[in-house]
Amino acid sequence: MSIAALLFPELALITLGWLIRRIDLLPEAFWEGAEKLVYHVLFPALLFGSIARARLSITEAAPMVLAAYAALSSGILASALGRVVIRPDARQFASAVQCGFRFNSYMTLALGSRIGEAPGLALAALITGFVVPVANIAAVIPLARQGGGSAWQAIVRNPLVLATVAGLAVQAVGLRVPEPLDAVLVRLGQASLALGLLCVGASLRLQSALGDEPALRRSAQRLTVWITACKLLVMPLAALLAARALSLAALPTAIVVMYASVPTAPAAFVLANRMGGDGALVAFLITVSTLASLLALPFWLGLL
Repeated sequence: MSIAALLFPELALITLGWLIRRIDLLPEAFWEGAEKLVYHVLFPALLFGSIARARLSITEAAPMVLAAYAALSSGILASALGRVVIRPDARQFASAVQCGFRFNSYMTLALGSRIGEAPGLALAALITGFVVPVANIAAVIPLARQGGGSAWQAIVRNPLVLATVAGLAVQAVGLRVPEPLDAVLVRLGQASLALGLLCVGASLRLQSALGDEPALRRSAQRLTVWITACKLLVMPLAALLAARALSLAALPTAIVVMYASVPTAPAAFVLANRMGGDGALVAFLITVSTLASLLALPFWLGLL
């Protein structure tokens, strides 16, 4: 299957979500409710079910998770380095830096399923479960320093973290989810992928949000280039090198490189707004990252 055919269903759903939002087919309240439903119910069900039913030993999973952490670390360090290299506005930097290493979980799981079916989905869920808590902590700290707030409260209440811990606990003790309950989890998970990708498309903002003040505009422009390069160039390269160094098999290598190549997380906008950051700039960065990933994903996956 070609890379274009592999990505088409996910890109089609994102485009459909953007189109539905632009023509006002559904009220704004629908999208707010849909995002909450996916984040608090559907997506945790997918994470828990995928991890709980996966049959992976620690020796199989650890190298792939280690490669994912290597990619994440490179994104965090490269993004943080932007503060010294391009000297952006402090509030803009605190808001935007998270976009250089956070990742779109919906696309990661959807593409994991497309690349490797059930085993690919399980590997993508495992990466998501292990990376999300660390990425969230790294995203919250700059904003907390800039505007106040508790990072740890946000982490321990994160439904994705709770679902991951529960799934790993079930996996560790060797339990199997009862068939009727697992069927419910499967259906909730399927709904999360479709609705989540529609919400990603609905959140895209194609208009520039760089501001009118010349100094702030220049700062935002430099940040946009730097942060997008960190997310879609530095992280995938680090993932590929780590996968090669750890001698990962073909499927784990494809999943970890794909995870590093997807666009930044739409939830970055919510976090920036909630903690007093520059939400408009983050929304613009999410859009740029999503559009740029249309080139980055085929390029990095094509190398494999």
